[in-house]
Amino acid sequence: MGTITKRGELQWQAKVRRRGFPSQSRTFMYKEDAEKWVRTIERELETSGFVDRKEADKTSFGSVLKRYQKEVTPSKKSAEIESIKINVLLRDKTLSSLKMTAVSSTEIAKWRDRRLKEVTGATVNREINLLSAVLNHARREWGIHVENPFPYVKRPEHSRPRERRLSPDEQRYLFAALTCGEERNPNGTLAAGIRNPWILPLVQLALETAMRRGELLSLRWEHIDLERRTAYLPDTKNGDSRMVPLSTRAAEILKGVPSYPKAGPGTPRPSASGAVFATTAAALKKGYARAIERAKEKYISDSQNTGAPALPNFLDDLHFHDMRHEAASRLADKLPNVLELSAVTGHRDLRMLKRYYHPRAEDLAKKLG
Repeated sequence: MGTITKRGELQWQAKVRRRGFPSQSRTFMYKEDAEKWVRTIERELETSGFVDRKEADKTSFGSVLKRYQKEVTPSKKSAEIESIKINVLLRDKTLSSLKMTAVSSTEIAKWRDRRLKEVTGATVNREINLLSAVLNHARREWGIHVENPFPYVKRPEHSRPRERRLSPDEQRYLFAALTCGEERNPNGTLAAGIRNPWILPLVQLALETAMRRGELLSLRWEHIDLERRTAYLPDTKNGDSRMVPLSTRAAEILKGVPSYPKAGPGTPRPSASGAVFATTAAALKKGYARAIERAKEKYISDSQNTGAPALPNFLDDLHFHDMRHEAASRLADKLPNVLELSAVTGHRDLRMLKRYYHPRAEDLAKKLG
């Protein structure tokens, strides 16, 4: 049975005791809240049984996110990216400071609206998936008994599929900004330019093969046969292995990366092993973003010097993943058979492949004759 006892001037202690179940207690500022809690616990004991919420009462959502980041995230293929996402979520002090028992659909909806002012609906939906997975894991594995409120929260509408294509001029300026140089400023410091020698071949190979960022970063020389022009991916995003055919240009790009072993004078080239690209997803993201800014500045400067009008959206909203879109569209011209194209890109669902294939209307007009 439940009892309520006044403690001091502003506290009411509620207790629920029932044979066969551990005693439960909680302190409230108002007697009405204590009575409501007692009724809830007694009803719960009569229906679903005992639920220990002590851990949820003393644990914040932020601490659960950090524990998940430390214990669960490292075992995932997308560990580095997921860790970055969790760090972003932890910046929302309102969300991360909530006790687990206070994580409700109302609070999640407030967080969703705050995030939508900063990022797109697609990004919020991916973050909702992550937060929901964290709550489910905490309940199943860590004994933090809370109801998952995410199924009751309205999700943002899905963004329209991206149709961003890379123009020849954009590609030229981007590649120039990604090229490592040794030019120096008058004061002796290195001039603005790319410092990471891995990013240019990563972008070039993405445009040639339509491989995902994670697939490119996981490439190993043991899985590449430049004579047969193939690259083996033992573990891809969808869980399947895949053999990627390499164009002549792709093979040349791989031979130019810094990790490719060079033959000495009069000696055969040693066999290659280890990672092809000795860089990280975070370094790639940062270096790529900086190169985009440098390329845009160079384009504007050249336009002003020549007097030519600068295109307003030149290199705007161009993500690294757009290289996969561009590559799929280029490969479609060489591989009109959609099954062959899907074998190269790794799409199991042809409907998803359609989202990546964006032919230009003028190119289709030329095929019509």
